Amino acid sequence: MESGIISNFNIDPVHFMILSFMIDILLLILVISVHMKYNRLKTNYSSFMRGKDGKNLEDSILLKFKELDSISEIAKKNTEDIRSIQKKIRKNYQKVGIVKYDAFWEMGGNLSFALTLLDEENNGWILNSMHSREGCYTYIKEIVKGESYIELAEEEKESLERAIFQEAYDLKDVKLKLK
Repeated sequence: MESGIISNFNIDPVHFMILSFMIDILLLILVISVHMKYNRLKTNYSSFMRGKDGKNLEDSILLKFKELDSISEIAKKNTEDIRSIQKKIRKNYQKVGIVKYDAFWEMGGNLSFALTLLDEENNGWILNSMHSREGCYTYIKEIVKGESYIELAEEEKESLERAIFQEAYDLKDVKLKLK
């Protein structure tokens, strides 16, 4: 009782049944996979459309665009504020150099000092305070682009150099501490 189709192909009916069973299992796996993807899509769609129809959805999308526009304006304002702050910071004193010394070799304790404060462009001033038995003398000298128009004492020159090249001095101090 062989079928005419199967006998025409010279296929053993057992092999045909096994092949048919494997195709059925493959199709069942594909159906389950598609059903799971459909359920996930349906869940996402339901949460997206929760309580919304076409008009509400359009309103919520327009609201999101307005929020994006306001965030963009805030970002532009923040950028302008940052630029303004950076301009102001350039004029602030950022570099400091200080040298303590004994001005008259009589007091001891290095009570005198030369303090240099410079901005980003090496403009600023040097404050020199000299302490002696008779009193304390304070001098200030203007620094423009790293130079003074008034002659500087050795301690003032060293203080100015420390301020201008403070990164190099910091590295030197670190090396000394490591030894």
